[in-house]
Amino acid sequence: MIKTIQLGYADFNCTDLSRMADYYENVIGLTLVEEGDQGEKYLSSSLDHHNIVLRSSRESELSTLGFQIAETDSLENIQQFLAQAGIHSELKSDYQPGIRKLLELNDPDGYTIHLYHHIDMPAPGYKRDSISPFKLGHIALGSKKQQESVDFYREILGFLETDKIGNRAAFLTCNSDHHVLNISNFGHKIMHHIAFQLKDSSHHTLSADFLASKNIRLVWGPFRHTAGHNLASYHHDPELNLIELYTEMDQYIPELGYFEPRPYHSELPLRPREWPRNCKWYPKVERDIIDSVLQKVEFNNRLVSQIHD
Repeated sequence: MIKTIQLGYADFNCTDLSRMADYYENVIGLTLVEEGDQGEKYLSSSLDHHNIVLRSSRESELSTLGFQIAETDSLENIQQFLAQAGIHSELKSDYQPGIRKLLELNDPDGYTIHLYHHIDMPAPGYKRDSISPFKLGHIALGSKKQQESVDFYREILGFLETDKIGNRAAFLTCNSDHHVLNISNFGHKIMHHIAFQLKDSSHHTLSADFLASKNIRLVWGPFRHTAGHNLASYHHDPELNLIELYTEMDQYIPELGYFEPRPYHSELPLRPREWPRNCKWYPKVERDIIDSVLQKVEFNNRLVSQIHD
């Protein structure tokens, strides 16, 4: 089995590259490290060469997820392991800046996955005039093949399943964070949201004020989730990708089978479980989440219509 360490980067196709780059550089506060031959933007949150990649396209969608994996075996041997599991992959060298060698494959929903051991670390640090999150924390994927996808990340990439919300969402981790992936039985192959970790609740307040100064409204939150107990707020980027800002996420201890204790846990020790809903403070969030993601579906449908016209 492959040992995944962390979510390294998310690669997006964008219809308005300059507007998206302005948002991720000057609102979120990432640093532009490099530009590709076709104008691609490679942006870093603090350490790695990139955590967000933006590409000009006629489509607006999440294209690729990059995962850093433990150097327990060569990429060539990992490719053989994938082949034995019936999964096609390609070994690519110097395929993108900052990563000399990676494996490219697809998950069951067709998202492109990059696996790599090493990424350059120019360490541009943190900005002081924007949100400046600690890190890219997790991605939530809308899936048409939820259980197949959950099995893929568990059995192939070594993730552990922590919590569930009914039969609607499954939470998976590859490190101590409660989740690095959230896979929702949403009926669409679409990114549900991408999440950046903040320092604490005061950082959350300052970020909300900063978003308001840029005329970017919160879709909902702040509130506390049930699964993960992260304090979260959500807004849209310029192309209606849903962005979560969060802090206080549960930390999982797999050897003990429970989460580090927190005052707001309903039981001690708190173990992985199924939750009936995803908000501890009020009930309406479920409908809001679906409505907010459907705005992105409608946005993409308009793009398709424009292309056909």
